[in-house]
Amino acid sequence: MSHHIVAFDMQGELQFLMEFVIFGISYADPINEITSAGVHAVAEPVEFRRTSFGRKYIWGADGTPSEGQEFTGWKEWCVGETDRRRRQKLGESVPDGVDGVLVCTLDETHVDIMCAIAPLDLHVLCEKPLATSLEDCLFTEKSFLLDTCCSIVQHNIMLKKLLLTDKAIGDLLSIEHVEPVGWWHFAHSYVRRNWRRETKNRDGSLLTKCSHDIDFLLWLLAVPAEETQREPHLPRIHSLDGIPEKPAAANGTTNCISCPIERECQYIAIGNPHWVKNVIHDIEDLMKAAKPEMIRTTLLHKLAEDYDRSTTSDKVIAARPWYGRCVYESDNDVCDDQLVILSWDEDVSSSSPGKRAMLHMIANTEDECIRRGRVYGTSGELTYNSHTITYFCFLTRKKTVIDVPRQSSHEMRSHGGGDYGLIRAFIAAIEAVQNEEMWASEAQCRFIGGNLEDAVLGHAMVFAAEARRDDKVISWKDWWDTKTA
Repeated sequence: MSHHIVAFDMQGELQFLMEFVIFGISYADPINEITSAGVHAVAEPVEFRRTSFGRKYIWGADGTPSEGQEFTGWKEWCVGETDRRRRQKLGESVPDGVDGVLVCTLDETHVDIMCAIAPLDLHVLCEKPLATSLEDCLFTEKSFLLDTCCSIVQHNIMLKKLLLTDKAIGDLLSIEHVEPVGWWHFAHSYVRRNWRRETKNRDGSLLTKCSHDIDFLLWLLAVPAEETQREPHLPRIHSLDGIPEKPAAANGTTNCISCPIERECQYIAIGNPHWVKNVIHDIEDLMKAAKPEMIRTTLLHKLAEDYDRSTTSDKVIAARPWYGRCVYESDNDVCDDQLVILSWDEDVSSSSPGKRAMLHMIANTEDECIRRGRVYGTSGELTYNSHTITYFCFLTRKKTVIDVPRQSSHEMRSHGGGDYGLIRAFIAAIEAVQNEEMWASEAQCRFIGGNLEDAVLGHAMVFAAEARRDDKVISWKDWWDTKTA
């Protein structure tokens, strides 16, 4: 079965079609490489980016776009798709439609895009977060029909089988889960780039970086569970002091280009090939320049762009990334070291003991997004990371090590292989529905690991965890009842 996808780019613009619709260029490689699907169209406001993408994935190096293959924004695609359906009803010859949508744009654009495409009755995969407020999450959830597949997360099926089906360490008691962001990744994305500031509701890096991890813990511990007054729920400790005091030798400079100790700084913005470059939209057209020296000069000029807090308005500062700005002088206000603790009382109906889970997001790590954790059970202990699962049985005193099946190094470069796994699951779910093998709700649970309601619950947990702003513990039931009254 072939499919078409449409994608929207990370600026909130439509990117490519696949007889699905994707919004965002990140999934073009897995779509082409591991599925029967194909990219059908691109919608991107930056001409160079749009043309390069189209030549690589759609109309070929020497070809030109056909009708319905090139758009300048997600709104234009929505208008075009509505008109295509109208013309199709009139019996006119029109390009193929799509079966699903992937929304991979900047976080603040998700709710507008999701609500705009909801009436089109298509299967949807939306990157996390679904929206940047609980109200928008709930509004988006109500906008969708129940017979569409809404994929939000992907999980470690092997780990869940060991813990919940095989009960390799008995009943679960406690989990310590760590999300190591990576020192350079945090500096690049959460100090200099788009995610350096809290949302208007004052939600920060927990929402943009760790909503997946909250989902993971809820998924393992079978949330929702009824909360009681016995134990506190969702306390959070936070710090904004992960980056130490600025070295005196920097002499008060605010930009890497002019800094006297730039080569001694671990956060230097120049000459680091590991920085993420595929979303720096305002410099991509430079690749059309004929001479490498011209490219270098222009790039250095971009990195040298700076501001003076005393003369530049906060609105101007917040409106764009500052890639050469000194990290010690940044305007970021998101946490770099956070703890979230969740607790469940004993489940009398299933004789399950009370459980605890702790999520630790920490920026100052060597590893980048290589999640790891430790699970404590009534009859054993288990540790996990991206490569191995190890568990120890108290009764037999035997340790078992399981190697997690490795994806290729090429696949691992895309969020540790998550992009490829997510695309496999999403397309498998849609095919199962289209082949009338199961309802969408069943396909969501079978292939995706949850449904839209589960995703909204995970988001709600993240928003509730922002209790740290008021230094108080949150009772989940009371908080939820108040928010949804």
